[in-house]
Amino acid sequence: MAETKCVTIYLDAHVHQALRLRETASNRSIPETVNEAVRIALAEDADDLHDVETRQAKPSVDFEDSVAILRESERI
Repeated sequence: MAETKCVTIYLDAHVHQALRLRETASNRSIPETVNEAVRIALAEDADDLHDVETRQAKPSVDFEDSVAILRESERI
């Protein structure tokens, strides 16, 4: 089993109520649900950072050049 740490978080009352209802419906505890949500958010952050690094490697085109390209191709 993974090491766990005890933390205190303050949730909006409506969010807490929704988590309690979800806990009952899914047979999963609030900590399990919160851990999963945090893992998903961190994975999305990692994907975003990867995308930024990938885009930084590509040459940039300034706004004026982008508009000129669109006009030349009759898209605007």
